[in-house]
Amino acid sequence: MILKACYTILLLVASNAFMTLAWYGHLKFKDMSWSQNLGLIAIILISWGIALFEYLLQVPANRIGFKSYGGPFSLVELKVIQEVVTLVVFVVFSLLVFKNETFKWNHAIGFFFLILAVYFIFKK
Repeated sequence: MILKACYTILLLVASNAFMTLAWYGHLKFKDMSWSQNLGLIAIILISWGIALFEYLLQVPANRIGFKSYGGPFSLVELKVIQEVVTLVVFVVFSLLVFKNETFKWNHAIGFFFLILAVYFIFKK
């Protein structure tokens, strides 16, 4: 059961890396010479191509992790894990890729409340 939980979380982290890149990575395309003349439709299609990999990882993560398929998590637990992973991946991505973004005290407080949410969701 622990192995399925680990696989689920690792797949969620990987899928979120692709989704964050698809959703926000294109905002840095202006800094890359190959993409400076691309129109919005081309950017959308590139983002969809990146997001395909998110789905290739997200769907197996949910099936492996869901109790009805022998996994350790309920649907609500999967969703809460997904949201926390999404925010952690986004913070790391934004700090590494967008150097002008900063992590402030109010962000830390918000994350603290998210951790509390995870605690209460998983409390039996």
